[in-house]
Amino acid sequence: MSKDRASNNSKKKAQAAAAALQGKKDKQRRTLIQVGVAVVLVALVAVIGFNIASKNSDDTTATPAATPSVVTEDGAIRIGDPNAAVVVTAVEDFQCPACKQFEAISGDTLSELVADNTIAVDYKPIAILDRMSSTNYSSRAANASMCVAEADISKWPAWHKAMFEQQPAEGGAGLSDDDLNGIARTLQVDVGSCITDGTYTDYVTSQTQNVIDSGVTGTPTVSVNGTVVDVPTPDNLRAAITAAQ
Repeated sequence: MSKDRASNNSKKKAQAAAAALQGKKDKQRRTLIQVGVAVVLVALVAVIGFNIASKNSDDTTATPAATPSVVTEDGAIRIGDPNAAVVVTAVEDFQCPACKQFEAISGDTLSELVADNTIAVDYKPIAILDRMSSTNYSSRAANASMCVAEADISKWPAWHKAMFEQQPAEGGAGLSDDDLNGIARTLQVDVGSCITDGTYTDYVTSQTQNVIDSGVTGTPTVSVNGTVVDVPTPDNLRAAITAAQ
């Protein structure tokens, strides 16, 4: 073997040894980096977990949602005798076309039966159709219903009727807050800033969930003393009321 060849072999061995050493150092560096990243991630998770726990803890001292003083224990706006033996309950969404139809067909009948003290009506405005408008109209309208009831419950039936008469088409913005205030003003009801402030929006959200949890799957859902009337026409309502007396 020549001297040049031996020299080349020595160089190659030295280069291989250096490369192996560098590879080992690179591997150690990558390991340290990975460990460092893992430590940071664990720290972030710990911080996030702490923040969530802190938020949950803070929530226990948060101001509860405003509740209208005029609603019943289960969140209804009762029209008629508070101690009526027969109560018709109507779960409605002000964006619901079928609810508008129900009001048009049976609203006067319910008003007559309330007026002669035959029944009371528990109206439960909920918001399940916010997706059908671009401004969460269902929630805003239900909030407005609470505002009007709180301001002057004697005017609420007329406001309720006007709301369905002016029901906006699905898919648009719905009535504006100014429009909702305008309906109240037309009936000489002063709601202050309740509608524009969304005073009872959180309450509406909570009430909507409570109604859904109770088993209601759509609007309108009409019942007499807890028994659902599948087709709530005037005749069917009168029959159910007579049976409940």
